[in-house]
Amino acid sequence: MRIVQLQMPHGVRTAVVESSTRLCLVDYPGGTYALAQAALDEGSSLIALIERHRSHELVDYNQALDMGLLLPPVTHPDPAHCLVTGTGLTHLGSADTRSAMHTPSQVSEEELTDSMRMFKQGVEGGKPAHGTVGAQPEWFYKGDGSIIVAPEDAFLVPSFAEDAGEEPELVGLYINAPDGTPYRLGYAVGNELSDHITERANYLLLAHSKLRACSFGPELLLGELPEHLEGTSRIVRDGQTLWEKPFLTGEANMAHSLTNLEYHHFKYAQFRRPGTVHVHYFGTATLSFADGIVTQDGDRFEIELPALGRALRNLVKFDRTKLSKTSSIKSL
Repeated sequence: MRIVQLQMPHGVRTAVVESSTRLCLVDYPGGTYALAQAALDEGSSLIALIERHRSHELVDYNQALDMGLLLPPVTHPDPAHCLVTGTGLTHLGSADTRSAMHTPSQVSEEELTDSMRMFKQGVEGGKPAHGTVGAQPEWFYKGDGSIIVAPEDAFLVPSFAEDAGEEPELVGLYINAPDGTPYRLGYAVGNELSDHITERANYLLLAHSKLRACSFGPELLLGELPEHLEGTSRIVRDGQTLWEKPFLTGEANMAHSLTNLEYHHFKYAQFRRPGTVHVHYFGTATLSFADGIVTQDGDRFEIELPALGRALRNLVKFDRTKLSKTSSIKSL
């Protein structure tokens, strides 16, 4: 089952994707978050609850798109209680990347970069046996729910940014039960926008490079995820495809298992607060930045992952506001 969220006149509503042109509204107020809370309270699955409340009210998918009704498929009523995070160096990547990982076997450990060392640890220990803990991944924080941009909306790139580069990724969506236990809601395709020029200047600036907007959806896949996923990442400029490349994701194409990545995120008590929604990006190996692409105002990112439904599309809008070069903080 795949679902979306819509901003309807009578509030946020979840809808089941019946086809590429038709949605069926779920007769339950409050959208996906409210449905998830109810499923937890009842001890039922989210799919079962949605089926029970599925209405006969249909919505034209394309019309909803044109009217700007699409929201991210999961939202928290209070964006401060939604955490957006991610893990990097998780994907096996291209044949060149894999070859580069084989070559260091003839090089001393001291000569490996920190990135290659961590990637190597993931390849060797990122998929542990059931019931055991695997290698820790690279982890980063992007922000709270306020940085999430709805599908079809524009990324606002801050004036101090050096770059605005797409990162096509698989996204895991979670909610914490009243006792703090994390529950996976499902998966979506995402664009984890990053500032690659800032990151390239010094790897210690990675944290800064990740504090940007992001988007995911429009559809949320409930249930099992295929191990092998093939998608396409594209940049459209002035109606023409500027850059396009296939990308692979899913566990078959990753150095880490999803359960290992989930474990290393939710092992921290502060990420198990009841009611919190988590949006977690699982990483990528395909970037237009690596091919020398520089995005411009008005470019459109299109990320397709057919197994997860309709493509995620977002425009790029650069904020031209000039910031003061000095701190504007005042003493109280």
